[in-house]
Amino acid sequence: MESPCCAQVVGEEIDRYRSPGDDTVAKILRVVPAISSTRRLNPSGSVSGIWRNVHRPVNDPLSAPVHCRPNAAVAMIIAVRARRLSFLVGAVALVVVLVVTLVSLGIGTKSSTPQSGKSTSTTTSGSTKKRPTVAQANPADSHTFLGPYGVEASWVVAENKLPGTTDWQIEDEPTSGSIAGFSNKTYAAAGNHVTLYVSSTAPRFRVEAYRMGYYGGKGGLLVWRSAEVTGRDQPNCPLTPAVNMVACDNWKPSLTFRITSAFLPGEYLLKLVGSGSAQSYVLLTVWDPSSHAAYLFKGDVYTEEAWNTYGGYDYYQGLGNCAPTYPVCNRARVVSFDRPTATGDGASDFLSNEYPLLRLMEAHGLDVTYADDITVEQHPSILLQHRALLSLGHDECWSLAERLAADRAQDHGVNMIFFGASAVLRHVRLQASPFGPDRELVDYRDPSEDPLNGKGNPLEVTGNTWFSPPTSWPESGFTGEMYAGFLEPDSPSAPFVVEDANAWIFKGTGLHDGSAVPEIINTDFDHLAPSWPMPSDLQVLGHSPIPLSEVQTDLGEWGTYTYSDATYYTTVSSKAGVFDSGNNNWIYSLRPCPTSAPTCSAGVMQKITGNLLWLFGQGPAGRIIPSVANWRQVVPADS
Repeated sequence: MESPCCAQVVGEEIDRYRSPGDDTVAKILRVVPAISSTRRLNPSGSVSGIWRNVHRPVNDPLSAPVHCRPNAAVAMIIAVRARRLSFLVGAVALVVVLVVTLVSLGIGTKSSTPQSGKSTSTTTSGSTKKRPTVAQANPADSHTFLGPYGVEASWVVAENKLPGTTDWQIEDEPTSGSIAGFSNKTYAAAGNHVTLYVSSTAPRFRVEAYRMGYYGGKGGLLVWRSAEVTGRDQPNCPLTPAVNMVACDNWKPSLTFRITSAFLPGEYLLKLVGSGSAQSYVLLTVWDPSSHAAYLFKGDVYTEEAWNTYGGYDYYQGLGNCAPTYPVCNRARVVSFDRPTATGDGASDFLSNEYPLLRLMEAHGLDVTYADDITVEQHPSILLQHRALLSLGHDECWSLAERLAADRAQDHGVNMIFFGASAVLRHVRLQASPFGPDRELVDYRDPSEDPLNGKGNPLEVTGNTWFSPPTSWPESGFTGEMYAGFLEPDSPSAPFVVEDANAWIFKGTGLHDGSAVPEIINTDFDHLAPSWPMPSDLQVLGHSPIPLSEVQTDLGEWGTYTYSDATYYTTVSSKAGVFDSGNNNWIYSLRPCPTSAPTCSAGVMQKITGNLLWLFGQGPAGRIIPSVANWRQVVPADS
């Protein structure tokens, strides 16, 4: 009986060299029953076996045992067996020998993709782009090592050596027409199908899927392009007046595509391109449930949806007049993922508050994988598979399930990085929509309006913030500090001022106590709150004054200033580290500066961020560099 290992290798060799539409696979399976007995066709028509389907490493022909090496070795086995067959069967087997041997000599066209060596797509229409061959561009086969900016992974290094493109960018306003859409999923895994709902005045449109990264400075890689699809001007999205929710669940689906193995884990911009000049984005996260990467990059879809004004309503504003109150009375109490995003050409704040960090990490080949809020909500144990959870540039909305998952992960030594201020400020929960589970996001911001108040779990009742009754669970004991306010929209960015230059995070920067890094602090900011629950070993790394004339705050004034603080602490039991940047402009400050810029803080901010990722990617940060409490020495006192 043929060795299963050999059968596996033969099947992989067939997969590697066959071209789309070729029926050679079926013919060989009929001729070589040893292969068909140990392998099976998957839905894409490949003979890739169950080993690869669960992301186990693919056998390397040079490292496989001699009796399992492909091509010539397998051909010899088949040839020996063929001698015992009849002349007719032996002749057919000889054909198989010749085919495999010719392939081993490099005759034919070879295509390679990082995960399965195959890039055909079982989409409703369209084609998957073939990736250039780059050794080890495969998360399943990757190895990791410590570099200057953190834990690196060979597959990320290799992936970002691929030639990228800037075609993902939308640079010009459309001269005519409009296009906008949303997907039935915020995240998907390999094998999932994603349905897009698109409204377009253009008669035809197509979709282009770009994986975002570094890619030689181009920023994106085209992975898939749909065929041309008939455009449809979808109807207006209805409003649910009781909760001011706008949902486009009256739209018809436009197309469905499959997440193939060509879609490596990452953040994707699905670019909708109308046959005129209209263009927009739909965001999609592709995750790998089996990943144990050092860093988990968590997309802020809750906060993005909370601030999505498509149709006129979000948690902070609405249409029509009402009595002046706080929160505003015409706000939405429920928002829906079943609608396009009104800002960022459909990408919300991804390109400003998330992408600059993603680009930096992929440029340095860091061992990163991707998820979003709903991924964590539905699969809370995934946090335990990683060493650091990255909360991004504006991550104020958290659900109970997400917060409990993060607390549990911290208790197990998982480090937390809050790159933005106001993290874990707003309290949300998910509910189903007509399009499926977890498609609507609830935040009444007033417990008296919430139907669960007095009837359900009080930790699910949505007050204005997490520290509002009935939850009464302030974020400061977790993040290390409290949300303090925001800079007025027209205010200039304030400098980041170094408080403790001897701290590990400033290594190699040349900064000293009192150094001011220009144009870093903007929008929301956090600062110390000793009157609230706070870690006793809190180390203040940055203490940046902001003129009161430029902010709105009700949590601390010292003379004519308030302060934004960057902090670090480590837990006593698990040694997990927690960093809070104290402002919402940290990630944006990582972007490359224009050559014409008179000053540029990107270099020093990238180095500081690299030091942070270097420590937090190695496991519980407190085991390497525990925090050194200094918050009592900060002046003015309690600022």
